[in-house]
Amino acid sequence: MKLDLRKIREISTIDLLAKQMVEGFITGLHKSPYHGFSVEFAEHRLYNAGESTRDIDWKVYARTDKLFTKRYEEETNLRCQLVIDNSSSMYYPVKNKAKITFSVLASAALAYLLHKQRDAVGITTFSDTIEYQSPVKSTKTHLHKLFLELQKLLDQSQTSKKTAVADVLHQIANKIHKRSLVIIFSDMFDNKDKIKDIINALHHLKHNNHEVLLFHVTDPRTEYEFDFEERPYLFVDLETRQKVKIQPSEVKEFYKKEIKKYYYDLKLKCGQFKIDFIEADVNEDFDKILSSYLIKRSRMN
Repeated sequence: MKLDLRKIREISTIDLLAKQMVEGFITGLHKSPYHGFSVEFAEHRLYNAGESTRDIDWKVYARTDKLFTKRYEEETNLRCQLVIDNSSSMYYPVKNKAKITFSVLASAALAYLLHKQRDAVGITTFSDTIEYQSPVKSTKTHLHKLFLELQKLLDQSQTSKKTAVADVLHQIANKIHKRSLVIIFSDMFDNKDKIKDIINALHHLKHNNHEVLLFHVTDPRTEYEFDFEERPYLFVDLETRQKVKIQPSEVKEFYKKEIKKYYYDLKLKCGQFKIDFIEADVNEDFDKILSSYLIKRSRMN
C-alpha cells in the first residue's frame, strides 16, 4: 500500500492506518500467486491427525477444504522487538520527515500484523542512546499503548540528535534476554570509520541467538545518487548542524563512491552473519516491508 507521506498527519490516526495497510496487503496476498504467505490463517495452525477436533475452524475448512485449528493467546511462539532510529538524519527529507515517517508507519503495520498472529511485540526507539523501550507482549491493550507511542513519535518535531548505532545495538542485545526477532529501521548513517563497530554490534545480536531483519531506510535518489539540480546548495548536517555551500557536481562522484562502498561493506557483512539486509525506499509502498517480515517469520517456524 502506497501512502503520501506528506499528508499522513492529515489522514488519520496511526492505528487506523496500520490496519488499512495490513488489510490491504492481506487482500493483495489472496489475489497473488504467493498465497502461501496468506495471513488469513495467521490465527490458526494446521490440524494434525490425532488431535482433538474441538478447536477445528469449520468455516475455514468450508472455504479452503483444509483443516486448521484455532490458536490462542498462550500459544505465542515469536517475540519481536521493533527498533526505530530516531536520530536527526531520519528526519530527512525535511519537507515531509520521510524516513522517520516511513519507519513509524512500517513499524505500526508490523505491530498490528504481529498482534493478528498472536505474537508478542515491543518497540525500542534510539538516537545516541535508548529513548524508549516497551515490554514485549501480545495483548490488545499493549498494542494500543504501542500505537500511542508511535503516534507521539510521528507527531514530534525534529530536534538535534546524534546517532550511536553501534553503542545502542550493544545495549539492546544485552537487554533482550529471550530469543527474539529484532527488526531495525535505520538509515545506518554514522561515521564511516565506525563500520566495524556497527558490524560487531549486529553480530552481538546474532551471537545472543536473535534473528535480525535490518531495513535500511533511505531516499535513494538524493542519498545514493546525489541527484540534485545543478545550482548552489547549502547542505546542512542534521545531526551536527555543520554547513557547507557547494555545487552538487563538485562532490557528486566522490560522494557516490564513498557512500556505495560504506553500504556495500555493511550489506556484505550482514550477509556473512545471516542478517537480512533490505533496502527500504521511502518512495515505495509498504508491501515490501510486510512481505519481507512474513518470509523471515516463515523461516523461523
